[in-house]
Amino acid sequence: MHKRNVLNSPRLLKLKRKKRNVFIRKILILIFGFLIIVVILSYISRVKRLNISEMEITGNNIVDMQLLKTAVENKIIGNYLWIFPKTNILFYPKNKIKNELSNQFKRLKDITLNIKNRRILEIAVTERSGKYIWCGETFNLESKPQIEKCYFLDDEGYIFDEAPYFSGEVYFKFYGYVKLADGLPTGSYFFKENFKNVILFKQMLEDTDLEPVAFYMQENGDVKMLLSKENKLATSPEIRFKTNADLEKVAENLKVALDTEPLKSEFKNKYSLLLYIDLRFENKVYYKFR
Repeated sequence: MHKRNVLNSPRLLKLKRKKRNVFIRKILILIFGFLIIVVILSYISRVKRLNISEMEITGNNIVDMQLLKTAVENKIIGNYLWIFPKTNILFYPKNKIKNELSNQFKRLKDITLNIKNRRILEIAVTERSGKYIWCGETFNLESKPQIEKCYFLDDEGYIFDEAPYFSGEVYFKFYGYVKLADGLPTGSYFFKENFKNVILFKQMLEDTDLEPVAFYMQENGDVKMLLSKENKLATSPEIRFKTNADLEKVAENLKVALDTEPLKSEFKNKYSLLLYIDLRFENKVYYKFR
């Protein structure tokens, strides 16, 4: 009983209140100090010489300059936490700008951002160049020319922009499955895991004086490399092989077959009648003329 009275004594209660008041004052001082620091930093962050006043974009030849500027401006409008401006040269959203430009403009390959002369946002871009075109999942086997909707690919098989219509064999064409994003192939890769090997195989064929014009990858794993045809009414001769084949070995087998009679003479004299050369079977070559 005596112990309980001591704990509830007026002197001890007064001491507890005093400690609590000191603690509350410290908390209030810390909060007030924090708010002062935030206000000061907010003021400093809005100083003109610490904020982006203009931007310079270089390296774009095809992508519209104004569209690029608008995309960047949309990312630096407003403030962080309604306090710090996104135009501040120390806090501007560099990575978000890069991601936005990459997502919105698939043609852009490299994007570099720097602050120049303290207030100028310098954006240097590199555009992808169209090396080949992808023209759909299936290939039209009819000899009659068809108007196709095609898309540019770069040297890594990345599909980045719609291509205008080209008559004739201006670009090497690819056909086959591509994962679509929002119904469009742009932003996807064609045969990414083996694309460079396909290009090397194409070059090997060209080294043997053949003229490959298209690559068609079928759903069953078979591939047709289409060769140039001698006239518009003819069908393109085909080189057939498997997607998982050793393409260097396939090229060697084809070269040996074309240097061996009777195919050597028939290929030279009846090229326009050639339907296919089939290399899908190990150490065997099948071919057919009309």
